[in-house]
Amino acid sequence: MTASVVLSELQLRDFSQRILEAAGVPPPKAHQVALALTAANLRGVDSHGVQLLPHYVDQIEAGDVDPHAEGHVISESGACLLYDAEHGLGHVTSQICCAHAVRLAAQHGISIVVAREASHFGPAAIWSQRISAAGYIGIVMCDASPAVPPWQGKQGRLGTNPISVSVPNPGGKGWLLDMATSTVSYGRLEKAALEDQQTIPVGWALDREGRPTTDLDTALKGFLMPLGGYKGSGLAMMVEILCGVLGGGAMSLEIRGIRQHGRHSRVNHAFLAIDVARFLLPEDFHARMERLVEQVKSAAPAAGYDEVLVAGDPEWRAEEDRRRSGIPIPPGPWEALVRTAARLSVPLPQVE
Repeated sequence: MTASVVLSELQLRDFSQRILEAAGVPPPKAHQVALALTAANLRGVDSHGVQLLPHYVDQIEAGDVDPHAEGHVISESGACLLYDAEHGLGHVTSQICCAHAVRLAAQHGISIVVAREASHFGPAAIWSQRISAAGYIGIVMCDASPAVPPWQGKQGRLGTNPISVSVPNPGGKGWLLDMATSTVSYGRLEKAALEDQQTIPVGWALDREGRPTTDLDTALKGFLMPLGGYKGSGLAMMVEILCGVLGGGAMSLEIRGIRQHGRHSRVNHAFLAIDVARFLLPEDFHARMERLVEQVKSAAPAAGYDEVLVAGDPEWRAEEDRRRSGIPIPPGPWEALVRTAARLSVPLPQVE
């Protein structure tokens, strides 16, 4: 196995864009996807970064994703908009939907945009941050292929169904929740496999009979564990209702993952924007948020911990470090990228 490499943000983004362009993605769209993937790696969310790029290329080559599609508005009524993503690149159609969510929230104070017939859009936080960057609270959800059994079940029926909430902050760093409704995403298992790990932490996965397992191979053949038992199942169904059911799209067993080829993914996305100025002066809202965060973080740390963190803290710190020191790509993910690049005749970046 090759050694891990460290690339700058610019190197990784350029390399990713060249791979996408070689796979037939128009340059502007390739840039959007590469920007989002690199942003995930920059924040330390490697399971949703360039590790996914070979899967995206496979989807494009199999005809599961249309690299040229931008989708279209199906209906718009007041603060509500329904969008058909036409199986386009998820990062491309999500950017369009975020813009609609912000536009409608500016008019109505709140908005919801639901996209159906969509594709994988990376970490949900990318899009909730896109909304909060415009000054609104951003809430983003997505359903996914049924890799998670319902509580007390042993067959996959729900997805990892992530939820992200991003609160605007004039300083550039706000409260940023980004969580799956399973204990971890499937990408975490894949990352462990690519790094030749044999075991995983307790609570990540189940075997085929619905029993907890720490053996990675058994987990890969089994299921992801719902977050917090029945509560995770409830949250996952909430996401499915607001995305798949409400949008009139595919649901549960009808959805396919990025590692399954020959059919469209048919996932659904939901984007909500809330105008804080309809409730408080923005400066008052920001001051109250800062006070809340300070109060939470002022709690004495539990045994074994040095401090109390809130949602977003680990990612902000990872971003600061990786902007300064570069983005590490472990051997397994790097080998997969190298193989994809070689197949598409894309030169590798200069690695020190």
